[in-house]
Amino acid sequence: MDPVPQPRPQTAPALRRAPVQQRSAERLARILDACAVLLDETGYERLSTRAVAVRAGVPIGSVYRFFGNKRAMVAALALRNLDRYAERVSERLAATPLLDAHGAIDGVLDEFIAMKRTVPGFALVDFGVPAALPGEASDNTPDSTSGTEGDTIGDGDSEGEGDGEGGSRGEVEDPNRLVAERICGLLATHLGRPADEELHRKVLVGVETADALVRLAFRVDPAGDPALVDETRLLLHAYLGPSLS
Repeated sequence: MDPVPQPRPQTAPALRRAPVQQRSAERLARILDACAVLLDETGYERLSTRAVAVRAGVPIGSVYRFFGNKRAMVAALALRNLDRYAERVSERLAATPLLDAHGAIDGVLDEFIAMKRTVPGFALVDFGVPAALPGEASDNTPDSTSGTEGDTIGDGDSEGEGDGEGGSRGEVEDPNRLVAERICGLLATHLGRPADEELHRKVLVGVETADALVRLAFRVDPAGDPALVDETRLLLHAYLGPSLS
């Protein structure tokens, strides 16, 4: 069974400019990788675009080419996380095509827990952006440090390419709804049932509930408290199982 094709998130990516050449796409990936690692090391409050540029080994202008501020950068990381999560769930369901409703629910939950435990930055930023700090811009407005000390958006780093215009907002709006939309489609396809309004509502409630309980599990134990994870699983089986069977 082939993995279910994954649509792009139903929101604009938090990029000023979309990369159109492989070299630029690879540089963007390095920036987001560095952002994720630094989130684990310093937290969101102390994260800076300059530190990300240094860790990624790129000029600061490369960061500002894609993002006006760190909030937009973290929003892009959250969207990448959502894509990768949906891909993991799709591949897991495809690998075990005879899974019943409870097995499919387990796959959705287990991949989320695995990413919490192993993916850099995911414990702090999974599919949404932390609350804005006092005075922090909530869109793609440049940080107060951009353009200082010679750090212009171009920074002599144009790479000779005509990147596509982004012009998007630096937020992931209602991330749990985006997650629910992706998961609903995957589960409906795997189990051969329509993704109707009732299923969308049920999956959204399940996502909101699981998100709160998994956060609790990781507050109690940095590795995710096993007993609380098991309670989350039982709750999802009881609530979503009948709708998916």
